[in-house]
Amino acid sequence: MITCNPATMTSLQLQKLLHGTIMPRPVALASTIDKLGRPNLSPFSFYNVFGTNPGVLVFSPVRRRSDHSFKDTCLNVKEIPEVVINAVSTKMVEQVNLAGCEFDRGVNEFLKAGLTPLPSELVKPFRVMESPVQFECSVKQVIETGKRGGAGNLVICEVLLVHVSASVLDSHGQPDPNKLDLVARMGGDYYIRASGKALFKVGRAKDKFCIGVDALPEEVRMSSVLTGNDLGRLGGCEKLPEAPEVLEVIKSDIFNKWIARSESKREMFTEIVHNAARELIGRNEVYEALKMLVAAARVEL
Repeated sequence: MITCNPATMTSLQLQKLLHGTIMPRPVALASTIDKLGRPNLSPFSFYNVFGTNPGVLVFSPVRRRSDHSFKDTCLNVKEIPEVVINAVSTKMVEQVNLAGCEFDRGVNEFLKAGLTPLPSELVKPFRVMESPVQFECSVKQVIETGKRGGAGNLVICEVLLVHVSASVLDSHGQPDPNKLDLVARMGGDYYIRASGKALFKVGRAKDKFCIGVDALPEEVRMSSVLTGNDLGRLGGCEKLPEAPEVLEVIKSDIFNKWIARSESKREMFTEIVHNAARELIGRNEVYEALKMLVAAARVEL
């Protein structure tokens, strides 16, 4: 491991390290307005949801590194404590990137980026028509984390109204990630699409009792074949197999074939069984894999 101490790094070095290791980060396209009524639009990847009762979103426009000044978004929410946070889909990412340019104060980024302003219902800033989800928010607090360039300004927002395009909902009326096709920021110039092959499911372990990885036989925990994710799936089972189930596996034809194939050598037999268990886990037959692994650990060769 390489240990990095922020106290001995420049702000830019730390930024590159944090941006390149804390990802993907959702993108907030923040629409604000100043006291003169001039709209502003800018993207921020220091952003997420931080509560649901009430709904709280937080994003952070950092101070400019050149002169430590506030960005227009930060100045605007202090003048008019309202914001619309617009979700960013793949089909609008280049326009959103353009909105992030350092235009002079008062310049309308809606025009510069070619995005369409829509009147909001409860707040003054405009919504972005091209965005599939728009959150009208009141700004409850702005927390300054520092005075130098790169310091964050946490804009704490309460969600007042949510607009969701019907085109991105599934048959149950819930947001469909493939239809949303949102993007997230990675390090450097990299983005990622939150749809298609990038999506996968992980069952919520906290919704049930789990045996945990520590309940698995040592031979399984120390396997050179099974991955950490495999062990996590196995540890997510609700119970260890009972003796009759294990005995049934031990007496099975396939088990005896594996014993013969390994010439009764423990290491070879374990590798065969663990590879077979990996295939079962890949097919989502996790409990079957667990029975096989427990049985293998109890067989004396």
